[in-house]
Amino acid sequence: MPVNRRTLPLSQLRAFEAAARHCSFKRAAEELAVTPAAVSHQVRELEALLGVALFERRVRQVAPTPAAMQLLPVLQRGFDAFGEALEALREQGDGGSGSVTLSCTPAFASQWLLPRLADFHARCPDTDLRIHASEAPLDLSRSASLAIRYGMGPYPELEAEVLAEDAFALVASPRLALAGYEDLKTVRHIVFDWHCSSLGLPSWQHWCQAAGLDPVDLGASLTFSDESHAIQAAIAAQGVALLSLTLMKAELERGVLQVPFGPRLPGLRYQLVRHRRFAGHAALEQVAAWLREEFARDFDGRTEAILDRPAHH
Repeated sequence: MPVNRRTLPLSQLRAFEAAARHCSFKRAAEELAVTPAAVSHQVRELEALLGVALFERRVRQVAPTPAAMQLLPVLQRGFDAFGEALEALREQGDGGSGSVTLSCTPAFASQWLLPRLADFHARCPDTDLRIHASEAPLDLSRSASLAIRYGMGPYPELEAEVLAEDAFALVASPRLALAGYEDLKTVRHIVFDWHCSSLGLPSWQHWCQAAGLDPVDLGASLTFSDESHAIQAAIAAQGVALLSLTLMKAELERGVLQVPFGPRLPGLRYQLVRHRRFAGHAALEQVAAWLREEFARDFDGRTEAILDRPAHH
């Protein structure tokens, strides 16, 4: 019998895909909530239909044959596409269910987002918000999701709107009592690893060049692999840091950090990004509107007033 869309053996293909992915009938059975014997039976039916062996049966193990490895990626792409399309339709069919995922970096989550969540819950009490804090970008096509992306774009297949233009400056704890550039040799300069070095973000070398200094005028370095740890080290007066003024706004307002002197360097853009297929999702639109208002409130001129405030030693 020829194989076409009317005769596709879907249950057998599903059993084969799970078994080939796990290299185990037992683990495939656990995933599919059936018995290993049922998986083995479905795989044998598929082998009989195709006329080729898909597995080498070994003691307590099965190994996919070359024919299986040819079929597996095709099935995986197809099943992934089915899942994404069905999930998108489910989300749309909910009329905008009350669940939204917001993707951002860990530093943005801890510095900017978390202090504002009480206001969000008061404004949107029926919206379930899931925070995806990671340096790795989230696939926004799979569910009702928004992302705060830091960069210049473009973002193919995504809708993006600029929320703010960032800037960087030297920030330090008032406890360090920095009076001028000459004091920089007495403290460590804090460095952290950008997750994407190709973004062209400001560095200490850029700051020294703008300040008319030589990098040798800085003290010893203190390096972190995570931006959040670098921020906490600056607050703890472990050194001076070159940080985003957007992320540091609350600390500057409270006076736990200050910009004692030096130039400001342009950063990148904070952009609100989403997938086009979720346009009109009610809960997603609520979260997007709240984010716009919060960013607009941050950039209403008060940040400039805080930065222009004289440093007290």
